[in-house]
This record gives sequence, structure tokens and C-alpha cells, in this order.
Amino acid sequence: MRRIGVLMNFSADDPEGQARVAAFMQGLQEFGWGIGRNLRIDTRWAAGDTARIRGLAAEMVTLGPDVIFTGGFSTIRPLLEATSTIPIVFANVVDPVGAGFVASLARPGGNITGFASYEFGFPIKWLELLKQIAPGATRAAVLRDPTISALIGQFAAIQGVAPSVGVEVTPIDVRDGDELERTVATFVRGPTDGLIVLGGPRSNAQRDRIAAMIARHRIPAVYAARYFVTAGGLISYGPDFVDQYRGAAGYVDRILKGEKAANLPVQAPTKHELVINLKPAKVLGLDIPPMLLARADEVIE
Repeated sequence: MRRIGVLMNFSADDPEGQARVAAFMQGLQEFGWGIGRNLRIDTRWAAGDTARIRGLAAEMVTLGPDVIFTGGFSTIRPLLEATSTIPIVFANVVDPVGAGFVASLARPGGNITGFASYEFGFPIKWLELLKQIAPGATRAAVLRDPTISALIGQFAAIQGVAPSVGVEVTPIDVRDGDELERTVATFVRGPTDGLIVLGGPRSNAQRDRIAAMIARHRIPAVYAARYFVTAGGLISYGPDFVDQYRGAAGYVDRILKGEKAANLPVQAPTKHELVINLKPAKVLGLDIPPMLLARADEVIE
């Protein structure tokens, strides 16, 4: 009987978190692992609470798992502080080299490896998408979690190319919902405005509220992940996170069979998805370019 610890930064009842864990479990089953037969899994849900993450990371280590699997950026450092020996596999982590989690993508070193979510230049695509769906946009707010260094880097990448497409970008920090609403309301001026919403636990936890707020202000917005669009957002482009969780099961299987995390290269995303919601497009009076619709992996009517 082998033991896996799973630390998630979603709440336990979040459908997105449940879908990701289900994909991870499906992947394990495909490699011959079954709960109660040759595998025990201890799952903890942090619900985006930074203080809680630290306690759960320490608890996870005391359980003595053979390997720990985690998703997202904010759980990694607490786990690395809690153990330098238990292998850790991650999914959906922005710039793990820049964050200091691994030495390099090819040779992670230490006790951690996994699946990165975005390449360094990827955020530029969100700005390009915004100009495609709203060519008249000249101002864009970028909603980001200021506590995650990788998201600060994503804003910097967008800011670096914004002048070349005639857009002035402004960062808006995602904190509590009321403060966010006030800041967005202050930003909004008129039909030349747009928004780019980055990921991160704070944005994820408030995705329904963020999508509803943007709809009220009638602003075209591009999102970093599909689940914002299924919550009512307009358009998203990013890695298929559920697919990453399924793939991470393969790394966990290899570690359980004797391989070292230090020798397993960090993998970049191989599957991206463009998702378009036509309902907010109609409300905004936007004509989505036919080329975008043809490229879309999913169109919500």
C-alpha cells in the first residue's frame, strides 16, 4: 500500500477543483493504482487561504506520504519549507524556475518537479486577443494577485508590448471583493476600455463575482482560464489544466516506481484551449471574428 498526499488550493466543493482531482485520479487508475487496493490518498483543501496552506503543508508532511501532489503556485513554497526529502509533483505553476522552485526545467534538482502552466511570453497573447475582439480598445486593466511574483511578471510582459498595439495598461490588484469592485469602477471610463484577468487563487475564488462585475460594467475581457468563461466571462485562452492533472499522475507513478523527482524534467503545456462565450459577446455588441470562432476549442452559445 503506497500513500499519496494531495494538497489543493481550491475549496472542497469547487467544481473546478473536483474536476482536476478526478482527472488526476483517472490518470493513476490508468497506471494500475486503485484506492484501497494498492493506494491510499490523503486530500486537503486550502480554499485559497494562505495561512491555512502553511498548516496543511506541515500536516501533509507529518502523514508520511511516499509522494505529494499539488496544484497551483501558492502551495509550493510552504511544501518545500516543510520537507526537502518527500518527492513533490506539481501542476499549473507559472515560471517555476523564476520562482526558485526548481534549478532548471530540464534538471529540476531537489525533491520537486511537475508541469508548468505558462511560458514567459504567453501573456502577450491575451493582449492580442483583446485587440482582436475589441479593436477600439486603448486602455486595459490587468487584474492580478499582487502576492504571486509570477503574476507580477505576467503583467510586466503585457506592459512591455502594450505601446506597440496602442494600449495603455493599468494593474489592478485582486484583494477582497468590495475593494476590487471599487477599483474597477474607478478605472472604467467608456467604450475604449478592456480587461485582462490573470489567474491565481484569489481570482479563482472570486471568479463568479469577477465575471458578474465585468458584465455590469459592460467591458470586453480576456481571461487566463476556461473556468472564468463558464462563470459568464467572454473569452479565455490558456493551458488545459485538467489535462495537466491527468499527466501529473504519470510522474507520480514513475516516482512510486523508483524514479527521482530531481531527474524528471518540468514539462511545458502541450495543450491549450480557446473558449468563447457568445452570450456576453451579444450583450456587448461584439462581432467575434470568424477566424477566432473557427479556432475555438469550445463555443458557449
